[in-house]
Amino acid sequence: MKLLFLGDVFGKPGRQAVKALVPRLIGRHGIDLVVANAENVANGAGVTPEGADELLAAEVNLLTSGNHIWAKKEIVPYLDRPGCRLLRPANYPQGAPGRGHAVVQTPDGRKLGVLNLEGRVFMKNLDDPFPLALKLVDDLKRQGCTAILVDMHCEATSEKNAMGWFLDGKVSAVLGSHTHVQTADQRILPGGTAFITDVGMCGPWDSIIGVRKELVLERFLTQRPMSFEPARREVYVQGAVVEVDDRTGKALAIERVQERMPE
Repeated sequence: MKLLFLGDVFGKPGRQAVKALVPRLIGRHGIDLVVANAENVANGAGVTPEGADELLAAEVNLLTSGNHIWAKKEIVPYLDRPGCRLLRPANYPQGAPGRGHAVVQTPDGRKLGVLNLEGRVFMKNLDDPFPLALKLVDDLKRQGCTAILVDMHCEATSEKNAMGWFLDGKVSAVLGSHTHVQTADQRILPGGTAFITDVGMCGPWDSIIGVRKELVLERFLTQRPMSFEPARREVYVQGAVVEVDDRTGKALAIERVQERMPE
């Protein structure tokens, strides 16, 4: 099985790039399933039902998210719809809308379990993702998933690395998101788990992590709150392709993806 995981899709430029470039990446790499982090789809912060549906109509099979999942109030009832294909981080307290793990299938019936976690270092004081990860990985395996992908959405690189080593040999891939900067440390850990600290961003590079440069600079220089807007130029799709052994669930290869949107 070949999986494509896309980094945080940022605003309208990111959505347009996904629609234009994902079919090309599917064909080039022989992709079976596509998962994308959608927490920045709505103008750079949050996700609306329309934004989620737009990505799901663009050959994306499942959406994950992160700390901005609650930014748009209209997403709350969407998360509880039957068959919703948008996850929120699993380690929000009990009673939070939606779910944090799911199973998707290839057209020929092979199953992929997806687990969405949010870190706690420099972020919210959520439930501990480490013991919860073990519990939910076991649940996905009981549902017949040999291949399991984990979106570890957090600020600290150390926390992402820790989750990679913690789940090594237990899942197919631990792939980091949130920081919007693709790292060059993709590798397969000794137990057969593919890992990368951050897969990057689907959005504009002529920016400061997706936002118009002058707005972010003004905030740094004056310490005044600013309304952020997505930048528009030099738009890329970034992510990782992971090949998984269907029999063992171990990763066979991981490759960084970076594709520029035509101007």
